[in-house]
Amino acid sequence: MSQNTIANPSQKEESKKTGLISKETLLSLLEDGSIDTVNLAICDMQGRLMGKRLTAAYCLENNLDKGTHFCNYLLGTDFEMNTPDGYEMMNWENGYGDWLALPDWSTLRIVPWADRTAIVFCDVYDEKTGDPIPIAPRTLLKNQIEKAATKGFELFMASELEFYLFKESFEDLHQKGYEDVETAGHINEDYNLLQGTRNEPFYQKIRRNMAKADIPIESSKGEAFKGQHEINMRYSDALNAADNHIMFKHGMKEICMQDNLSVTFMAKPNHQWTGSSGHIHLSLWDKRAGENVFYDPDSGNHNMSKTMQHFLAGVLKYSRDFALFFAPYVNSYKRYAQESWAPVNIIWSHDNRSSGYRIVGDGKSLRMETRIPGADMNPYLAYTALIGAGLQGIEEELELEPEFKGNAYKDKNIPRIPGSLYEAIQCWEDSEVVQKVLGEKAASHYLFTAKLEQKQFDRIVTKWERQRYFEQC
Repeated sequence: MSQNTIANPSQKEESKKTGLISKETLLSLLEDGSIDTVNLAICDMQGRLMGKRLTAAYCLENNLDKGTHFCNYLLGTDFEMNTPDGYEMMNWENGYGDWLALPDWSTLRIVPWADRTAIVFCDVYDEKTGDPIPIAPRTLLKNQIEKAATKGFELFMASELEFYLFKESFEDLHQKGYEDVETAGHINEDYNLLQGTRNEPFYQKIRRNMAKADIPIESSKGEAFKGQHEINMRYSDALNAADNHIMFKHGMKEICMQDNLSVTFMAKPNHQWTGSSGHIHLSLWDKRAGENVFYDPDSGNHNMSKTMQHFLAGVLKYSRDFALFFAPYVNSYKRYAQESWAPVNIIWSHDNRSSGYRIVGDGKSLRMETRIPGADMNPYLAYTALIGAGLQGIEEELELEPEFKGNAYKDKNIPRIPGSLYEAIQCWEDSEVVQKVLGEKAASHYLFTAKLEQKQFDRIVTKWERQRYFEQC
């Protein structure tokens, strides 16, 4: 059962003031004034929470099960919320109509860092047909989870996110044009407890608030550059893990705003800095037996079962096809560099950080870790790609290539993740499996989004170009 599945709330829950709660508890808290704001949220393509803040009076007067409407353009915009021409499912010809956001009550939680506020994640539906919208990120992940369930499988996953902290507000950095920014630290703090102490009061606040919000954090640590840090979330079923990932990023930014700080999850904020990764851990379980089907004690290949080998082989074969879901932006590809701690190699090894896919753990904890995505990923989409590619490997009974040993950065014969958004677009466009896994509408929608991203970048003249060419040409 999912960690966030709640049924028949106990008396203990009725007095709960933080974390996951039931709808019945919410109504009680709205009645007594403990909660006066309810956020209904969907996740957009860029991994941001969009939605409405509802008042207590409105919630009590209306049936929240009916959800709320929102303009469908929210799943067809760029970062600036422009409405570009060319999207099939949302455009002026169709009048930019409404879609319906229906609450998933298993995600309902009180937000401990906000005043008398609760939030619930919603799924997106066509109100007329009752069908889920096929391009919605959370829907895409749920589709793959359901596909795995038909095969008797349940997925457990977890995210590790790296980021940079700044002792200036988002507004201050915006006014500076994000130039000449200084990280919240002046020494590489990778695993360094003393250097991590510099910002520990804030990180401790993050860990405590996330625990109160029922987003369990395993650890935090300094990362491989000045002011860079990493926070690891505890594993959970795949949908809950992605929900926690989104809520963590959103919550950390909100807490930064309250403290006049800022944070970035950009894959490569500065060409001189270490990139920020978004590692994903994944294991596949038998739903009935409650056992990790990746594990086979009789296998001589690091105890990896045939199922795990097929799954991993599928991920390896189709990593380039799905690169847009691992690295969705122009900047994402600037993180990939030789011997930079950002794997560029589509290869697997046991406990080898030069490989894109690293096998770790044993017994019930045996799992695969993908080190390819950046911290800028949308987890619903990155998780979708991993699960979809892996299940395809099981269906095709793909044979796993031998383990790579050594420094994968130096082997020129290993397939590489695309080196640019251009190349990733081409891989996606040429792929047959992307459409098979996602469906034609979702595949074409996200392809068009990537092309828009590339087109917008191509027309911009950068500071680097002016410094290089202005006088010399």
